[in-house]
Amino acid sequence: MLKNDLLLRAARGEETERTPVWLMRQAGRILPEYRALRGRLSGFKELVETPELAAEVTIQPVDALDVDAAIIFSDILVVPEAMGLTYEMIEARGPMFPETIKSAQDVQRMRVADPEEHLGYVLEAIRVTKRALNGRVPLIGFAGAPWTILAYMVEGHGSKTFSKARRMLYTNPELAHELLDKITRTTIAYLRAQVEAGANLVQVFDSWAGILPPDHYHEFSARYIAAICDAMPAGVPVTVFAKGAWFAISDFSRFNCRTIGLDWNEDPRSVRAAIGNDKTLQGNLDPCALYGTREQVQKSTIEMLRRFGPHRHIANLGHGVYPDTNPDNVRVFVNTVKEFSTLAREGNL
Repeated sequence: MLKNDLLLRAARGEETERTPVWLMRQAGRILPEYRALRGRLSGFKELVETPELAAEVTIQPVDALDVDAAIIFSDILVVPEAMGLTYEMIEARGPMFPETIKSAQDVQRMRVADPEEHLGYVLEAIRVTKRALNGRVPLIGFAGAPWTILAYMVEGHGSKTFSKARRMLYTNPELAHELLDKITRTTIAYLRAQVEAGANLVQVFDSWAGILPPDHYHEFSARYIAAICDAMPAGVPVTVFAKGAWFAISDFSRFNCRTIGLDWNEDPRSVRAAIGNDKTLQGNLDPCALYGTREQVQKSTIEMLRRFGPHRHIANLGHGVYPDTNPDNVRVFVNTVKEFSTLAREGNL
């Protein structure tokens, strides 16, 4: 039994005493505890691939920030590596793939990964984390959306345009679909295994959704996210977060997901008016708002809460917290959500 199940109840659309709150990328570089641990290791991948250390980092923000959920410390790029395409994490540059997908032969070499065999370290990290949390808060599992994973596998690194990946959609759409199908089947098996290992809910991150035109997004991303949502175990809430894909919100409203994540450019009032009350919304404070003074952070957070209203909302940022953010300001954000939303539900505002 969970001692704090606010997040799960909010995702299911049930009444909660207050709005639950957590942050994307909460486990990581904003915390001195994380930096101290990371400094003793060979690099990011050692941390991700060592279950006891990944579990320790997962729990750090629960202790330090008093958030309402933990999210397993991992990376979306463990999926292409499990499929046979190794990545490197270059300090100050980000992920790099020494080899990329260029041809049909390359796609054929990619396997549909077996979660226990090829991603067992993530599943073990979930099991270790669950034991250590001992029911304090829910644990979120996650994976990247197939389009975002394809973008890295074809481009080989982060990009402003992902022109190589986007070119494939125009010049060889059949090959793109073949790769997306393999990624989707791997992702479904991986997320189901995360749930079996102990994840209480899962989130699909489509980080590069916004670089596609709407017609390509519907064809090369949304349909595969829908397949993932349909394949999740009954009763396990799914969150879809697609950065920049404002045009796909109506699609997501019809998916078998419980929660739709909004980036900071979207107005929750407009989204709610467009999709109705059947979905929980998550987000969406601009991460840069946390660079302000304590008073400014409080003001921005309260304004965000008012835009969402007191029901079917999970407070979060509109993207991951930036690594140079002051943890004290993150605490102000978390505490403001708790205090203001409690007062709002009690009718004391």
